[in-house]
Amino acid sequence: GRYLGVMPAYSAADDALTTKLVTFYEHKKGSPVPSHQAAVLLFDPSNGSLQAVLDGTVITAKRTAAVSAIATKLLMPAFAEVLCILGAGVQAYSHYDIFTELFAFKEVRIWNRTKENAVKFADSVKGPVQVCSSPQEAVTGADVIITVTMATTPILFGDWVKPGAHINAVGASRPDWRELDDGLMKNSVLFVDSREAALTESGDVILSGAEIFAELGEVLKGTKPALPEKTTVFKSLGMAVEDMVAAKFVYNSWSAGN
Repeated sequence: GRYLGVMPAYSAADDALTTKLVTFYEHKKGSPVPSHQAAVLLFDPSNGSLQAVLDGTVITAKRTAAVSAIATKLLMPAFAEVLCILGAGVQAYSHYDIFTELFAFKEVRIWNRTKENAVKFADSVKGPVQVCSSPQEAVTGADVIITVTMATTPILFGDWVKPGAHINAVGASRPDWRELDDGLMKNSVLFVDSREAALTESGDVILSGAEIFAELGEVLKGTKPALPEKTTVFKSLGMAVEDMVAAKFVYNSWSAGN
């Protein structure tokens, strides 16, 4: 699979106009190149001139992890001690960094299809990480689970998941790709970043027929409850507005320093 995604956004409130261009390639095993590469173009909304080209790979990694962290803050069980990450790519690192900074997990576990990459991950991050030999071993008893894989068929099954756990489902960004099985999708409360996007782009949502309970924005606004005591899934696809806000923030910081 080889894809080029175009994600435009405009906000009068933020005085920002951006487009993110993202290439998304399924790489050969052992490729040093990330699966997703991106550039964010920032324009002056008053006259249309290009103000900056920003590293979209970094912005994508950081904003995605930040949104997962917001969802987790709202939806995770009260006494969350075990964090589990499935996948060991760029998103695994950005999620690990923000999750260990914001939350006090007693244990972090990782599983990756290619074990060397999981070992490399465990060796290169700050805190202790337990490398697991199967997804089932990694998720058993976990309070918070993050799926950031290139899987196209389910790797996470509802039978393994501790009742009340919170799952951030970040991979499987195509309508025919899955990371989570029907059991998990149907027996948990489903939150999404965008209803419209989830119903056209997320194989986990479309193929399971699971009902979307709320958008994350509705929970933040207080129009829908968070339900942290339930088993919850946040299906993240990413929104252009997140790239726009992040790019504008980076550009403003840079401008202030010059």
